[in-house]
Amino acid sequence: MKMQHSLKTLSALILGLGTMGIAHGAGFQLLEQNASGIGSAYAGSAAIAEDASTVYYNPAGMTMLPGMNVSAGAVAIKPSFKFSDGGTIGPTAFGGVPLGPFGGRPTGGGDGGDAGSWAAVPNAYFTWEVNPRVWLGLGVGAPFGLMTEYEQGWAGRYHSEKFSIESININPSIAFKATDTLSFGLGVNWMQLDADYRKAQAIHNPVTGAYLGDFQARVKAKGDAWGWNAGVLWQATPDTRFGLSYRSKVKIDADGTTRVSNRSVNPAFLATPQLGGLIGPHDAETSVELPDTAILSVVHQLNERWTLLGDVSWTGWSSIPELKIQNTGIPDAKLDLRFKDAWRVALGAHYRYSDAWTFKGGVAWDQSPVRDDAFRPASLPDNDRYWVSLGAQYRFNKNTKVDVGYAHLFVKSTSVNNTSDLKGAGVLKGDYKSSADLIGVQFSHQF
Repeated sequence: MKMQHSLKTLSALILGLGTMGIAHGAGFQLLEQNASGIGSAYAGSAAIAEDASTVYYNPAGMTMLPGMNVSAGAVAIKPSFKFSDGGTIGPTAFGGVPLGPFGGRPTGGGDGGDAGSWAAVPNAYFTWEVNPRVWLGLGVGAPFGLMTEYEQGWAGRYHSEKFSIESININPSIAFKATDTLSFGLGVNWMQLDADYRKAQAIHNPVTGAYLGDFQARVKAKGDAWGWNAGVLWQATPDTRFGLSYRSKVKIDADGTTRVSNRSVNPAFLATPQLGGLIGPHDAETSVELPDTAILSVVHQLNERWTLLGDVSWTGWSSIPELKIQNTGIPDAKLDLRFKDAWRVALGAHYRYSDAWTFKGGVAWDQSPVRDDAFRPASLPDNDRYWVSLGAQYRFNKNTKVDVGYAHLFVKSTSVNNTSDLKGAGVLKGDYKSSADLIGVQFSHQF
């Protein structure tokens, strides 16, 4: 009966995931696959194995969880991206400088307001000790997500007005306890990705180059693919444990539609085949190779009160040099990104105040995949950030606990001078003031 009840509970949690939005994280990878790790800035994530969410961070950690375990939660994220224009210039018909008396650039537009907004990253996990050597697990989460949305008509509208990515990942796993101190885990991942990209398109007279007004282009695409993850857990001493985990790249081929509509061009000009033929839906497709990730973690029980945590992680963001959208009937579009691989370092501590209460704290440095000002997109005005985190865990009894956590992300001063698409988008130039706040809650129960 307990097993049947656990599966019903997990099924309800999984179905609930589809109703919740996804928010921007580091790059657009979301570390926030549980809320129990927020309080320590996700330090020790591949070695802590304190609840069923270890299915995501290191499946070998399931061997630390006796019986059956369910964990579920959500993290609310509020990023803030406030742009200050520093000389943004709209595109011309042929790029570069305007063409004498017949040339023209679109002008005007504000700073776009705050491009960040509240959203939630949900998760649900289940583990089952089949026998003293074998564990099975299942995880559902959203490992990639992004949303930036500016006010319509802002100065950088030809670069982006809205860009959102939503994902769902289903991750069945198995773990083996090879010895009393060494465990291995392996999982497969089915991931679905949805993307929605909106921007303005400056329209010029095809003969004179004069600026005529704006169209809006909106790309919606969806795709799915398979990947895998694996991990090792080593109890080096009674007080010290190491974890090493890896998640593979996932290459997703997405299909959808590019819909072009008129925003401010005089309808009389749409009678020309060159311009009128752009209006309407057009088939679109794109391909993206989501990056692989490796984490090395350590957890050390200093004494009966204090536990120290640390980890170093690497993400292979160079798998995304560009995002190219291939259209049928209209020109292709390309977002030149040239992402670089990125590192993250985190340190944290747990303080066991009593049998019921444990308090958590942590700091981290999180490197951005954005290479430099020239390739910083308006859709992801990212930069290196620093985490400061606090959290608490309350145990109702030996089997049931709840975690809450809060983190503030301080983002390094961010400038942009993006000239990667002079003809299509012009020059985006200015500065961003950015930050983020995370609040999470996680419920865990052992049957």
